[in-house]
Amino acid sequence: MAKRKIANLLALAVLSLLTERPMHPYEMLAVMRQRELTTVIKVNQSSLYSVIEALLREKWIEPLETQREGRYPERTVYATNEAGRAELIDWLRSLIRRPAVEYTQFAAGLALLGNLSPDEVAALLKEHLEVLDQQISVCRTTLARAEKIGVDRVFVMEDLYSLTLLEAKHGFLAQLVLDINNGTVTMFAEGKRVWKVTRPDLAALSSEQLDEYNDSETGSSTEN
Repeated sequence: MAKRKIANLLALAVLSLLTERPMHPYEMLAVMRQRELTTVIKVNQSSLYSVIEALLREKWIEPLETQREGRYPERTVYATNEAGRAELIDWLRSLIRRPAVEYTQFAAGLALLGNLSPDEVAALLKEHLEVLDQQISVCRTTLARAEKIGVDRVFVMEDLYSLTLLEAKHGFLAQLVLDINNGTVTMFAEGKRVWKVTRPDLAALSSEQLDEYNDSETGSSTEN
């Protein structure tokens, strides 16, 4: 996949909004908040203006007019053009077609949780689960409100996706807490719970090395 000239997802949102109709930055920000796009795309006023400048440099949007309302300063109204609309479609296709590698802080924490004691990890995960419960409740409330007022399902896909991920994460972490407490991934040594490590020699192997190890094990068992 070719590297994009502008990788900021806020630029994608701006292109999408301006494809619907011309807007000035303040209106873009208001619409994004109204549609709760800010839950999936990081945005603030300064980052929005930076993205608009980048889109102008690439000639994917263009200024239409300058408006002035009451005591507010002048506001430039922008619109997308043919090149911008083509970039929007191409960008969306690439996002939906192929999963991207996403580096999350929590996944990094899981990869290194062996540095903490199992009991502390279980306590921390319980706190995490409480936060997930709140997020799941908010997401379900948002979807219920949207359904009640008749919002079409196609416009809440990101909320449905978020809810699915939250519920899956909740299930995984709840099971991990159980596994810590029931001895699936832990054991007792010197009167305290520790992580169960039966093959430390395999823990440091890369995926390629694991493949080689499996091949060698398979070969040895075949010879026997």
